[in-house]
Amino acid sequence: MNQAFITWTFNPDLISHPITIRWYGIMFVIGFVLGVKVIGRMFRREGTPNSWVDAIFIYTAICTIIGARLGHVFFYAWDYYSQHPEDIIKTWEGGLASHGGAIGILIGLLVYKWCVTKKPYLWALDRLVVPVAMVGGLIRLGNLMNHEIYGHPTDLPWGFRFVENVDAWLKGAEPIFSQPSHPTQIYESLCYFALFGLLMYMYWKRNSGERQGLLTGTFLVGCFASRFLIEFIKNPQEDFEVGMTFDMGQWLSIPFIIVGIFLIIRAFRIEREHINYPDKFAEEPRKK
Repeated sequence: MNQAFITWTFNPDLISHPITIRWYGIMFVIGFVLGVKVIGRMFRREGTPNSWVDAIFIYTAICTIIGARLGHVFFYAWDYYSQHPEDIIKTWEGGLASHGGAIGILIGLLVYKWCVTKKPYLWALDRLVVPVAMVGGLIRLGNLMNHEIYGHPTDLPWGFRFVENVDAWLKGAEPIFSQPSHPTQIYESLCYFALFGLLMYMYWKRNSGERQGLLTGTFLVGCFASRFLIEFIKNPQEDFEVGMTFDMGQWLSIPFIIVGIFLIIRAFRIEREHINYPDKFAEEPRKK
């Protein structure tokens, strides 16, 4: 086997004492902060009220975290959590699933439509998926820093040796390294950042927000097709996935890809909505 590889000894903790703050959580926070700025600029461009920006942040942040946690609980570890339901709330111990987060966002935006915008459901979704692609890339970088969700052994020169006993290593034990492996966190992160760039181009240069569902469909296909393909070289996340032709992540990706293809086709078959771009927030209605 080629001896060229990268030994990854990045400390997952930004701060260890008196409280533990991990880079993974920082990536989440950075993603949401930058995402709000992107959404705010888009909403301003289209002349929507500034308060809608704050509202979409609150709805999506809460629903993303809840959905990602419950997705992990029900899709990947129900055997454990069905016997230890008190551990479901222990998100600080790890365990979030991107597919659950996606479902949480969909539900949160439904409530957002009913309570805030009164606009078509896809209006908010088409705009939200743009920064969500960026957030996905940042979260995968968080996984890299956590030494988790990596791939099969490889002799490629960019193979990473990850610390397998992270918790013990952080307490002073000698690190136990994996074999040089595919850094699938980086692969996915690059795919999501490229998707973010594509969606930004489509929205700002092609005015694709005028084709209802096109941005959402492109996001779903780009995000979950790349996830589906990368899963072939990724280690199983749970024991029950060993030996499966398609793992749980791939099975959960298929419906999103199908819906994405449908939305793309539909977007070009319905009439394009021409939007006036005043490039300023609308005035808030006065409270009576």
